[in-house]
Amino acid sequence: MSEAIDKDANEYSSIIETVISEAKKMGATASEVSLGIETGLSVSARMGEVETLEYNHDKGLGITVYKGGHKGSASTSDFALNAVRDSVKAACRIAEYTAEDNCAGLADKELMAWNYPDLNLSHPWDIDSNSAVDLALECEDAGRHFDKRITNSEGASVSSHGGLHVYGNSHGFIGSYPTTRHSVSCSMIGQDGDVMQRDYWYSVSRDANRLQAAKAIGEESARRTLARLNGRRIATNKYPVIFSADVASSLIGHFIAAIKGGSLYRKTSFLLDAIDTQIFPEWFNACEDPHLKMGLGSAPYDSEGVVTSSREFVKEGVLKSYILSSYSARRLGLVTTGNAGGLHNLMVKTGDKSLTELIKTMHKGLLVTELMGQGVNGITGDYSRGAAGFWIDHGEIQYPVEEITIAGNLKTMFSTMLEIGNDVDERKNIKTGSILLDEMTVAGE
Repeated sequence: MSEAIDKDANEYSSIIETVISEAKKMGATASEVSLGIETGLSVSARMGEVETLEYNHDKGLGITVYKGGHKGSASTSDFALNAVRDSVKAACRIAEYTAEDNCAGLADKELMAWNYPDLNLSHPWDIDSNSAVDLALECEDAGRHFDKRITNSEGASVSSHGGLHVYGNSHGFIGSYPTTRHSVSCSMIGQDGDVMQRDYWYSVSRDANRLQAAKAIGEESARRTLARLNGRRIATNKYPVIFSADVASSLIGHFIAAIKGGSLYRKTSFLLDAIDTQIFPEWFNACEDPHLKMGLGSAPYDSEGVVTSSREFVKEGVLKSYILSSYSARRLGLVTTGNAGGLHNLMVKTGDKSLTELIKTMHKGLLVTELMGQGVNGITGDYSRGAAGFWIDHGEIQYPVEEITIAGNLKTMFSTMLEIGNDVDERKNIKTGSILLDEMTVAGE
């Protein structure tokens, strides 16, 4: 498999060199090319029968050319020489009509990932369609027979995908690395009298050997579904709130969105000019680890070929860095942070308490396990979303809660965090444990 990947990488690198050469002949002062190949298998089963079986083999090439400050882009899924040349011509033609932008262009040459590590991101799964179907059926069957109150199913799925990513530009940089991503998931429906509820569970990894067992995934989806039956509303008031680990990443995600270069230069962020200011409590730390071996968010270089590296975004509660591409950095008079295309494994420092211990610490309040809606204002930081979870009293879960809204302002929510649990959800690019907040407004009855 590795020999085939190396052969493909060499072949595709040659295509990229051709594209860059053709762009130069057509008057481009700079150019960059991104090429991707992906193959995969996906199956789903519902109520004991196969519902879908899909194979995919996709490929694509994107070319961006610059003529001074003028930019043009085009793409093709045909790697034949004539098709590639046509795409280069199209990109060059588009560049002739775009407005000049002095911030447009390649990232600086000295920032390229001329030497980058092997991050062990590719672990092909030798699974055929019959075995994948059997695994999906096993997963769903475990959930459906977990309890008589599980009356229906939204199905179980198994997927395995692998790909090769190649990037090159007219600085002379060409890089490539293979990746894999495998997952198993299950969603159950439970009923108690006239009350129905659903929930799900999943496992994802670069290496299929690290996936949670299919039977355990099915049982966990059923267990979570049953726990939500007969939910109640609670009285409108202000309460302490815990965001469970699987939804806490979305809370940190709003912070990430606010410090991205695009939000900053457009002045659509509630954290404008916030470098070196206290955003979180002094115990809060968050850093990026793009070279985490087998990490789901790992990458040796960003989508501009800039070498990735560890970076502290928050130290002792103080914002230390924005998240920048070369373009947004130029707009802000700064230097790229190697984050064109996104963040790579944000690691939020956790405390030493489990979720159970956090619940005991909170004593009385709301544990949020599901969020709904998109009521977040990135300009003001105002936060209002539908939620579901569990009511906590005397440090223990009392009953499920549904049909409520939680509200606050992100600046206040960040600054009044009390603790972060050690129950890190490793399935996410933002890795954090459950988060305990001092209080939020909860609208119920």
